[in-house]
Amino acid sequence: MADVEQHLLEKEQGQVDAFNRGDLDAVLAYFDPQVVGFSSTRHERIEGLEAMRETFEYYLKAAEKVEYSISEPAVRVYDDTAIVTFYWEVKLTSGGKTQTVHGRGTHVFVHKSDDWKIVHEHFSRAHHS
Repeated sequence: MADVEQHLLEKEQGQVDAFNRGDLDAVLAYFDPQVVGFSSTRHERIEGLEAMRETFEYYLKAAEKVEYSISEPAVRVYDDTAIVTFYWEVKLTSGGKTQTVHGRGTHVFVHKSDDWKIVHEHFSRAHHS
């Protein structure tokens, strides 16, 4: 079980690294084609990879430089399903000024076809500064 937990943590960090490189194809490779989720920036449900791509493009265009990181990840594995929760931070830099946004995130992974894919994502902003 510890191996699965470590594998999922590596997947989370791989997704962070790909996002920070602006490599959306690599980011989306972590998701199941039928992914569904909620963003911290809009009320409507996000369904499918193309909608997820549009969400990530929105974030990447929000500032001259965007830096995403996660902290304190926790993994719970239930047979072929796993839940990873974490805290996230996004630093948006434009015109020499940086704004930092904090929040919480959840990824639900399902093990299918010999790989773990994210089938659900839920991000929310923190209610403290």
